Amino acid sequence: MGRGREHLYITVPSLFRCPISLDVMKSPVSLCTGVTYDRSSIQRWLDGGNNTCPATMQVLRSKDFVPNHTLHRLIQIWSNSVETRTESDLRFNSLTNSQVLELIDQISKTAANADTQFECLLKILCFVSESSENRTFLAQNDRFIQILIQKIVSVNTNFESVEASVKILQLIVKSHDNKAKLRSLFLTNNPFPAMAQILKRARSDSQIAIANIIEAIASDTESKIVAIESEDLLSQLLRCLYPNPDPEPATSAADADADADTDTVADAFVSCLITLSTPKRSKTKIVRAGLVTQLGKLLAAPHVNYNAELAFKLLEMVAGCSEGRTAISEDPNCIPRVVQKLLKVSNVASEHAVALLWSTCYLFRDQRAKEAVIKCNGLTKILLLMQSNCSAAVKQMCGDLLRIFRVNSKSCLPSYDTNTTHIMPF
Repeated sequence: MGRGREHLYITVPSLFRCPISLDVMKSPVSLCTGVTYDRSSIQRWLDGGNNTCPATMQVLRSKDFVPNHTLHRLIQIWSNSVETRTESDLRFNSLTNSQVLELIDQISKTAANADTQFECLLKILCFVSESSENRTFLAQNDRFIQILIQKIVSVNTNFESVEASVKILQLIVKSHDNKAKLRSLFLTNNPFPAMAQILKRARSDSQIAIANIIEAIASDTESKIVAIESEDLLSQLLRCLYPNPDPEPATSAADADADADTDTVADAFVSCLITLSTPKRSKTKIVRAGLVTQLGKLLAAPHVNYNAELAFKLLEMVAGCSEGRTAISEDPNCIPRVVQKLLKVSNVASEHAVALLWSTCYLFRDQRAKEAVIKCNGLTKILLLMQSNCSAAVKQMCGDLLRIFRVNSKSCLPSYDTNTTHIMPF
């Protein structure tokens, strides 16, 4: 830009900035976590011996990264528009609401070619990433939401436009103040089979966006059941819960927004499955599809960071049905890993963990679950938790668990050398 314009303030959309250098990215590349960085910045980070994602601190399954062509193209469009603006324009370089409505009109025209529609979507993605006010403005535009849903349903047309639509929806559904209306817009078009196809083809950042959208629209029993009845979608949700150790991501997904950047893929899908598992009918179907096996793999994975509070909550929920309890008791990883982390995460995680053990071992007296708890020295940790500053409900469940084993402290608690056996509840 000319020297006379250097003093002018240019608003840079947050998704254009590298999380490390905070400068506009010249060559955006994405890690397996779905977070995008400038190539030079992330290369220096990795060359320095680091094996984590700087934004999420998630241990990387692979240090490979792929070019984010969609974001690169969006940055180029934005840069070109800045270069050609007048000084007056530069003071107000964001799109106005009227300009956005004009872009929506262009997208809606069937005569518009794919490249034109894609560029319009990218400009709107930039617009919604700038502020909550912009997201609220578009969240109130039902016509635009329907256009985006139709783009998703037409998954086999222009996949770049599909992914851009997904990223825009991810941002604006959170700002929609009428969940019933939002739900109706989606269910009328039933995008769930198309979402399954997107999950198969997209990279992790777009997968996270799909999980966030499903969680936002599945706000009542009907919508949760409709989502789960799509077998392809359920299969993909479980696959994304614990993907292959070294997936080969696609190279056409847009960058994850600021909110999604802090989520691992696993956390996004665990949270989504918690929402979908509320109805008993859904819970049973999800368990039968292999949820517990996938969760067991996630819990046992040595180099995958996940939110234990969410994972334990989902296990506690599925333990509410007989199929879930059976699967948990039979899985070689679930109970041992839950016991292992019983005192290591947080009070909330410990409460979910104890509730799970209480349900399987005390309430339903599953012998396999009890044997797994004893084998991994779980009673020691239950006793220690009972003596900690936990809630009254947790203390009660710990007491119930200790009672049902009916063994003395020496045979049951070999590693717990204490003189406080008077607190034992039997």
